[in-house]
Amino acid sequence: MTTLTRRALAAGLLAAPFLAPPASAQWAPSRPIRLLAPYPPGGGVDTTSRLLATPMGALLGQPVVVENRAGAGGSIAAAELARSAPDGQTIMIDALAHTVNPHLLRGLSFDYATAFTPISQVVVLPQLLVVNPAVVPAKTLPEFVEWAKARQGSLSYGSSGNATAAHLAAALFLNRAGLDIQHVPYRGGTPALQDLLGGAISFVFGTVSSSLQLARDGRLRALAVSTATRIPSLPEVPTVAEQGFAGYELNEWNGLYAPAGLPPAVTQRLYEAAKHALADANVRARLDTLGALPVGTEPEAFARYVAEQREIMGRLVRDAKIEVG
Repeated sequence: MTTLTRRALAAGLLAAPFLAPPASAQWAPSRPIRLLAPYPPGGGVDTTSRLLATPMGALLGQPVVVENRAGAGGSIAAAELARSAPDGQTIMIDALAHTVNPHLLRGLSFDYATAFTPISQVVVLPQLLVVNPAVVPAKTLPEFVEWAKARQGSLSYGSSGNATAAHLAAALFLNRAGLDIQHVPYRGGTPALQDLLGGAISFVFGTVSSSLQLARDGRLRALAVSTATRIPSLPEVPTVAEQGFAGYELNEWNGLYAPAGLPPAVTQRLYEAAKHALADANVRARLDTLGALPVGTEPEAFARYVAEQREIMGRLVRDAKIEVG
């Protein structure tokens, strides 16, 4: 062996510890992963979590088991995640409430801004502003605003609950439109839509999955969608923004989180598992029937989005004087 060869070999041995590990050395869970869902079974977050669980587990080599930890606006599950070990074995899926709760809930044992590692925004759930055509003659959003302004102080609208995405979407719209319409919170979107069909309220921001068929049947009329651009399932329905409210956007969305301090390699692997699940044809087909749009943002981008949304929701909560009992 020549001196040059020996030197090259020695240099290689010294550099070896700093080389990137092979793919086989990627983080893998040592036991089933707990996926905390902060809301009851059957809702949007629960449905999304169960769609993602199986394909995520297939990539990670361990089952992903959904555990519903409902209560206190999602903060019970969030508190459990906050005190969990940052080892990738316990994660959580949460909704828009993750960025709203910090401005409404007091006495929490954790700080939403520092207690979690964002992994990925997985889906966006657009909302439709729907009216009852038998009660409201408007066929466009500007026509609705004109109709409502002529009835200021005498109208009400419904939502799926106080401080929900439906409530916040309506509050932002009313603020931008200069309308005074009383909020009636319901225990879920279905009873709100039932009262809209009965003529008791003037409008609702409803999820696509709950209101789309009613609109297609002609029982309700969709005036606008809450996303920044039109959605594939309803290309004929314009956005709120393009009807005179530039920059308007407020959707429900779901994202994945882990405890703070999660090692970057574990964060990356969990993100890859989420992205793998969102690419699954069966998952995408099911999300399409729910009116949900798959996203799959990278951890860094999602962390920035969460921080931005927390500030935006704070301003909206203050401006609309939203409180929880």
